[in-house]
Amino acid sequence: MSLRARDEQMKEKHMTVETDGGDATVATTTVDEESKAEAVTDEVIDDGVEGVTDDSEDDDEGEDGEEALIEEGEIAGDYLEQLLDVLDFDGDIDLDVEGDRAIVSIDGGRDLSKLVGRGGEVLDALQELTRLAVQQATGIRSRLMLDVAGWRAKRREELSAIGTAAAQRVVESGAPESLPAMTPFERKIVHDAVAEVDGAGSESEGAEPNRHVVVVPA
Repeated sequence: MSLRARDEQMKEKHMTVETDGGDATVATTTVDEESKAEAVTDEVIDDGVEGVTDDSEDDDEGEDGEEALIEEGEIAGDYLEQLLDVLDFDGDIDLDVEGDRAIVSIDGGRDLSKLVGRGGEVLDALQELTRLAVQQATGIRSRLMLDVAGWRAKRREELSAIGTAAAQRVVESGAPESLPAMTPFERKIVHDAVAEVDGAGSESEGAEPNRHVVVVPA
């Protein structure tokens, strides 16, 4: 599936990339209002909906959903392949589906750390650009996850350890503990880690960009 013409338009509207002398710098310059309105955070609480559905319909919906995620990954892969060519970076693009997300990862190239940036800032911008490219092609807001050089995977391990350690301290002390400000992606990982420790719970407090996790006795 080729998105070359579409991607060229995206580059003109959404992206400025500079790689001289350090990390790549990615700036989004135009995002349509519809995209802003449809954007949602990755930290979602499912209140649950009661109902009775036919099992065969569920199976069909599951297959259709997975096919849609595979298509998202393929579109994203085409977009990122052309982007790597523009930036003169080498890298292998892998596609996968995890739960209700398409997972796209770039590995194996030189200087890929420049596409991650400090604290993952460049990676987050590239992820949003890729989501916009998928949305432009499908008309549906994408929640795909982009990883470069395994940065998110390593960060996930670090955050899980942070959440587990904080939960254990709270169980022992009986006092709440606030953690540093994190992105929705990072907070979700911490919440999951805390949930695995008996006697501890967690909640998010504050407003972006200072929203953070507070670990509390359960």
